Amino acid sequence: MSADTERARRWRLVLGAEGAGEGSGLSDTQLSDEDSGVDAVLAALYDKPDEEAAGGPRSANLGASAPRVARWLGDIRRYFPSTVVQVMQRDAVDRLGLTRMLLEKELLSAVEPDVHLVGTLLSLNSVLPEETKETAREVVRKVVEELEERLAERTRAAIKGALDKASRTHRPRPGDVDWARTIHRNLKHYSPELGTIVPEQLIGYGRRQQAVQRDVILAVDQSGSMAESVVYSGLFGAVLASMRSLRTSFVAFDTEVADLTEHLADPVDVLFGTQLGGGTDINRAIAYCQGLVGRPEQTLLVLISDLYEGGDEEELLHRIGELVGAGVQVVTLLALSDSGAPSYDHETAAALAELGVPAFACTPDQFPELMAAAVRGDDLQSWVARETS
Repeated sequence: MSADTERARRWRLVLGAEGAGEGSGLSDTQLSDEDSGVDAVLAALYDKPDEEAAGGPRSANLGASAPRVARWLGDIRRYFPSTVVQVMQRDAVDRLGLTRMLLEKELLSAVEPDVHLVGTLLSLNSVLPEETKETAREVVRKVVEELEERLAERTRAAIKGALDKASRTHRPRPGDVDWARTIHRNLKHYSPELGTIVPEQLIGYGRRQQAVQRDVILAVDQSGSMAESVVYSGLFGAVLASMRSLRTSFVAFDTEVADLTEHLADPVDVLFGTQLGGGTDINRAIAYCQGLVGRPEQTLLVLISDLYEGGDEEELLHRIGELVGAGVQVVTLLALSDSGAPSYDHETAAALAELGVPAFACTPDQFPELMAAAVRGDDLQSWVARETS
């Protein structure tokens, strides 16, 4: 196939039949059987119906038939890689209102799972038919397991290293000496006469290494705009809860507060315990979290919210000021997602900054190092500047 022919083929698939009309030089006869299949599934989703082109209302090109939707889902998996399939599924839900395909077991089984699909399923949790709920859980679990494989061990390793460093002591008890670090630190004190290293400085860990060293509270906004952040928060909450050196609490909120800490053994249970789509009362959530603080100077409170407060903002800032004054380390994540710069309340974020509470977006891949930096007591504003430079 010549370069010109290939270019014409690509433009024909991009423009569709309507865009490649008479005079364009891109006729349907140029498409192979495979290309015709690709063109058909793209047209079903992206071509405008005649009434829309004339200014009328949009209608779903996939039609109302469940078998037709099922065939389309199968076709896009045949013609496109999974990353493209996920984008087209999201577009089908958004452009054509096909949330119905997530309410039927057969259709749900055909979709390609991803974080955005999980967020949509969670928002539909209260209306999922009973026969679909188990399939929905299987879809969510598949995504969670993939995320765990990518992120869980990195998170544990980063935080364990930070806790070890924080608990390091130069006056360890004999049983707590870290001999590897001690030898490395004292190599310059090698004695030829004695034929050994003289350990002038011992490095080790205190007994508290075996106990809970930090209390972590995740306060997660479950309003509809935070769906992707809720998915990642549930995963990380379960990972943190698996570490014996941390005492982790998970608080989900909209206008109500739900303490899901008891479900942290299984992130899927955590996610299905959320109720995406409500309003937002951050002040009420922070008031609840205040009651969880027993050791202020060992407590890290991570507020995950876009800060659009529907409650008492003045009281919210007062409460956070009290927590900071008591020694609690408070961090605000405007989003915990891979979806780029989030929308958030800039005025509230600026007010929190004045209280010494950093507010910034964080990707899931950055979260392990963020938590490690917080545990070490690093300047998080400087950490953010390094990560985004």
